Amino acid sequence: MKRLLPMLGHTRGNRSAVTCELKCGNACSHPEPNVSGNESFRDIVSGVFSRRAALGGAGAITGALVVSHVAAGTAAADNGNFPKGGGKLPFEPIAPVSRLVDDMTVPRGYQSTPIIRWGDPLFADAPDFDIMNQTGASQSVQFGYNCDYLNVISDGRNDRSGYLVCNHEYTNENIMFPPEYIASNPKDCVDVGLAAHGFSVVDLTRGKQGQPWTYVRGGRRNRRITGFTPFRMVGPAAGSDLLKTVEDPTGTNVEGTLNNCAGGTTPWGTVLSGEENFNQYFKGTGSPEHRRYGIGSGDTVRGWEKVYERFNLTNPEYANEANRFGWIVEIDPEDPNSTPVKHTALGRFKHEAGTTVISKSGHAVVYSGDDERNDYVYKFVSSRKYVEGDKKHNMRLLEDGTLYVARYFGNSPQSEITGEGDLPSDGAFDGYGEWVPLVRGTESLVPGMSVEEVLVFTRLAADRIGATKMDRPEDMETNPVTGKVYLALTNNSARSAGMVDEANPLVNNRDGHILEMVEDGNDHAAEKFSWSILILCGNPATSERAYFAGYPMDKVSPISCPDNIAFDSEGNLWISTDGQPGTLGLCDALHKVTVDGPERGRVQQFLAVPRDAETCGPVIHDRDDSVFVAVQHPGENGTWGAHTSLWPDKLAQDGPVQAGDKVAAPRPTVVQVSRTSGNRSKKIK
Repeated sequence: MKRLLPMLGHTRGNRSAVTCELKCGNACSHPEPNVSGNESFRDIVSGVFSRRAALGGAGAITGALVVSHVAAGTAAADNGNFPKGGGKLPFEPIAPVSRLVDDMTVPRGYQSTPIIRWGDPLFADAPDFDIMNQTGASQSVQFGYNCDYLNVISDGRNDRSGYLVCNHEYTNENIMFPPEYIASNPKDCVDVGLAAHGFSVVDLTRGKQGQPWTYVRGGRRNRRITGFTPFRMVGPAAGSDLLKTVEDPTGTNVEGTLNNCAGGTTPWGTVLSGEENFNQYFKGTGSPEHRRYGIGSGDTVRGWEKVYERFNLTNPEYANEANRFGWIVEIDPEDPNSTPVKHTALGRFKHEAGTTVISKSGHAVVYSGDDERNDYVYKFVSSRKYVEGDKKHNMRLLEDGTLYVARYFGNSPQSEITGEGDLPSDGAFDGYGEWVPLVRGTESLVPGMSVEEVLVFTRLAADRIGATKMDRPEDMETNPVTGKVYLALTNNSARSAGMVDEANPLVNNRDGHILEMVEDGNDHAAEKFSWSILILCGNPATSERAYFAGYPMDKVSPISCPDNIAFDSEGNLWISTDGQPGTLGLCDALHKVTVDGPERGRVQQFLAVPRDAETCGPVIHDRDDSVFVAVQHPGENGTWGAHTSLWPDKLAQDGPVQAGDKVAAPRPTVVQVSRTSGNRSKKIK
């Protein structure tokens, strides 16, 4: 696979141009897909304040929603810059870790244990991993590559059995295979790549509660879902002409899932996952629809269209193949024989998250972000109600309902939003918002577009309705204690001074921010909400734009590029990062953030992942003294024979790997971090 690396020399610090290419298809090197002419948030707010002045009062802006001011937290007295954290999972925050350290770094009194690695066999008859003898057949029965969304679920009872479910976002063939093998065996490499995407479900076991889990080879729930696995399309767009191909004239059966990123576990026990940067796998025609979704008209970097014609959209027989990707998918990890589905009712875009919560009225609500610069935030509310214990009924809840997109409005005059992080006069970046319906059941609410068009080309529908352009909406999660909704906005270095608004208040937002949302009446099915910015990320020692809800800057850990988020049982927010090597010169990490009380905004770093890796899928089992993370793309900057990491099998050497070591390579891995007695964290060298 020839790497052109268009982002080489254009990334920040040590951010990998390889990751830009293989993870998101060099999105930042292409023209911005959203060139819609809908009003920007800034234009709307400026108009609102002009109207408010003309009408003579603040009441004109609030409309049907009254927004209460969210006061910044007041810091409690601390001894030292990084005091020990309390709660059910106490720890002493670790110091930031240099981007060159090639190991897991965890707090004093904790240990890290790999559970399962790329290539580990899932079945009794699956071959052991041999990096020099990979095939599509062997990879289809082994743990996939680049693990992202993760959950670890105990069966209860004696708490000694459970299962792990994880998706696999993308592959990096250049550190998976020798270059000469790639050149001489292109189809074999593509088959391994397709088989390394998708999902893994594996049974777990342990001796007793509190001990590290190990995976069970040949467990009853063990399963691989890949780029070849049959999926069923469901919902209003299923069977649409926009989804039909020569191999599927019904428009209801799809081969495989690709580029699965953040997701969620539903209250009825299934797993949702968003198909994110699916555009990079297809050779497009240059149509407006393809451009809006970032599908290029030239040959792809991966070259899959040269092996399988379905990835070539210029072939009229497969013109709709890309329309069959970009959905929320649902799998049943308890039933390895079930057919997974793709939900058309939730819209098609670069999905991040699939966070499901039951509203006060009993309807299922799913939150999701569209991970692109200046794209949108969505939620879905089911038509039917959740029935406790009726899994068959609940597994159809996402087939029919209302799909919304968000508009955000600020409480401050636009003149007070400087683009440099200066707080407006009311002391907070905050405001209110509305959920604008796009589809309700089988009725389109977007003028000039049918239901099928809205759901297949959701970005275009949201453009027409005037949604708010955001700074790369990624994971969205609900706080189990307060019910508030949290949104990770990873970054947007392309936001200009003319585009800043109160919800996205920074020019050249390299470090990203965290938005906190409260649905009207604390009801997730509401159509109004209030919001405030909890954190403007950055290095508190050097950044004049960072903000931590008023908590003292000298008592927080540096943090940049928030990606996946999670909560512990006490409602503390945990943030994993994707990009700190480039923005801060540090390994990516997992941080705990206090969101309520006098320590609101306090950021404490819990762990750091190895060199070139990204922290994904955090799972917090504080009652079990454990944290789980998916360590994605370790050693991404390396090449075959000159790996920058050999984690987790052994630490990287200084300088290029010697000839006798070339069969060793970094392996994406799921890791458990658990409390021990007398364990000391490894120190940065």
